[in-house]
Amino acid sequence: MNVLFIGDIVGQPGRRIIKERLRDLRRTYHADVCVANAENAAAGFGITASIAKDIFSSGVDIITMGNHTFARSDFYSLAQSEQRIVRPANVSMAWPGFDYAVWDGNGKDKLLIINLLGRVGMDPCESPFRAADSMIKDYKEQFGAKMVLLDFHAEATSEKIAMSYYLDGRVSLVLGTHTHVQTADENILERGTGHITDVGMTGAVNSVIGMDVDASLRRFVDCLPTSYKAASGAAMINGVVAELDPETGKCISIIRIMIKE
Repeated sequence: MNVLFIGDIVGQPGRRIIKERLRDLRRTYHADVCVANAENAAAGFGITASIAKDIFSSGVDIITMGNHTFARSDFYSLAQSEQRIVRPANVSMAWPGFDYAVWDGNGKDKLLIINLLGRVGMDPCESPFRAADSMIKDYKEQFGAKMVLLDFHAEATSEKIAMSYYLDGRVSLVLGTHTHVQTADENILERGTGHITDVGMTGAVNSVIGMDVDASLRRFVDCLPTSYKAASGAAMINGVVAELDPETGKCISIIRIMIKE
């Protein structure tokens, strides 16, 4: 099975390039399924029902989220009904929504998709390592899925790398998101788990991790509480394509993608 994962979609530039390029990208890499992190799709913070619909119509099968999951109020109602959107699992039990998705588009091979938040430098949450233990055991048995993709939405590179080693041989892919800068460390670990510390982002090229440069400089240089806003202009797609073995659940290959307009 070929899995295409798209790094954090940021604002209108990210949504636009996905709409324009994703279907060709899927054909090029013979992608059976496309998963995309879209927790920044609405002007850099959160997602709305209409934007989610637009992303699905662009060719994304499953959306994963992160620490900005509920930044937009209309997502609350969407979260309770849209099973193709996966929010982080290791959060308050009061959060509505689904902490997993199962893709079986070919009617035979199943891919389990889960989403967890890191704890280093992030809002308080339960241990992602303990959450991964219980989810993988329970959901793999419940759905008969040998292939598992974890979107690990975390700040610290060390925590993301540690998670990959912790789950090596138990999941197919551990794909880091959140920091928006693509890392050049994609590899397959000893027991068959594919890893990249951060997939990167899909958004404006000339930006500070997808956000407007001037607004960012005012915050960093002048230390003024300027509101962030998504940047505009030419966009890029960051992602990975991985081939998985449906029989063993192991990752066979993983490659980085960076496409700029």
